[in-house]
Amino acid sequence: MKLLVVGGGGREHAIIRCLKKNPEVTEIFALPGNGGIAADATCVAIGATDLDGIVNFAVENAIDYAVVAPDDPLVLGCVDALESKGIPCFGPRANAAIIEGSKVFSKNLMKKYGIPTAGYEVFEDMNAALSYLDTAAVPTVVKADGLALGKGVIIAQTREEAKKAVRDMMEGGMFGKSGSRVVIEEFLTGPEVSVLAFTDGKVVRPMVSSMDHKRIGDHDTGLNTGGMGTVAPNPYYTPEIAETCMKEIFLPTIAAMNAEGRTFKGCLYFGLMLTPKGPKVIEYNCRFGDPETQVVLPLLESDLLTIMRACTNGTLADTEVKFSDKNACCVILASNGYPVSYKKGFEITMTEEAAAHTFVAGAKLADGKLLTSGGRVTGTTAIADTLEEAIREAYRLSDGVKFEGAYRRSDIGQRALLALK
Repeated sequence: MKLLVVGGGGREHAIIRCLKKNPEVTEIFALPGNGGIAADATCVAIGATDLDGIVNFAVENAIDYAVVAPDDPLVLGCVDALESKGIPCFGPRANAAIIEGSKVFSKNLMKKYGIPTAGYEVFEDMNAALSYLDTAAVPTVVKADGLALGKGVIIAQTREEAKKAVRDMMEGGMFGKSGSRVVIEEFLTGPEVSVLAFTDGKVVRPMVSSMDHKRIGDHDTGLNTGGMGTVAPNPYYTPEIAETCMKEIFLPTIAAMNAEGRTFKGCLYFGLMLTPKGPKVIEYNCRFGDPETQVVLPLLESDLLTIMRACTNGTLADTEVKFSDKNACCVILASNGYPVSYKKGFEITMTEEAAAHTFVAGAKLADGKLLTSGGRVTGTTAIADTLEEAIREAYRLSDGVKFEGAYRRSDIGQRALLALK
């Protein structure tokens, strides 16, 4: 089988490595891929949002199956476009991808169908939003409605901070059109959990839970990033909580989307907060999370391609989805200065051992050398019997990845370890 994977980050590298394990796979094309992915797939310089280019390439190269991984092409309708040419895909169509594409849509969906989430108000007028903040409880959360590279959420500790966030989004264009409408949301407290789930629009098969580390600095300080590391499973996510989430959140969400005529097939990501009043949804993503994928998929013992095709074909109920009971940790190496400004073009070197456990996100090939080209550059994942061992091994392996200005957090997984004590 010839496969096409749309995207070019660490998540896509993890997906491609997992897909390669299927003996039926003869070739994988990554559009656009990156310098590190080139070791595992044929990279083609077609952007992830160039739908015409993607479709033409898929048709000309007789692609048997496509995986659309990032949010932008999913929301734009990449799956719809490929399917219109007879190419089966993993991923939701545009009318279902709106569950991530519009926070207003997802909040209203949860409200309509009684899915637990934070209280909220929606604003299209900046002055109305600012007036509302005069009396709103703080801390509060300000969210841009549309896609914003995972950075469109501001947790404001004071009314002044909240008002600045509103002005930056609605007047300053911080997130472009995505911020022209905002959601102002109740601030929830409790441990956060990420749960990715396979679904064919009928059945939900959750993957191993995980814990992301969004802040740039140790002890969860500094600016939000796309994610500086992850561990799996998340010790806060007990079997009892998992059962509650299935009954009150996962299955009701799939049923709600079906009721709206927006059947969701693919990977649905549930960002959860385990509040004193029970689990609540912070956000939905219409795809694999990054870097959650880099700890979850290495724990998958069943065949990924078989599961993906079952999601497409509606046969997930009859398909094995089995994960290891071991622990995983992923440590991200980022460019110094990320997530604000950073220099690019530094050579990346890896020991052979480190390379086998490292997914490449922000890198390009030039004259046979792997050079940094993004904020988050690599993610190194280790698996072990205990979480403590997995964390120790991930840091040891990431020591084998070198580039000028490399930065990593030193406390990935420490919150999870505290929960186990």
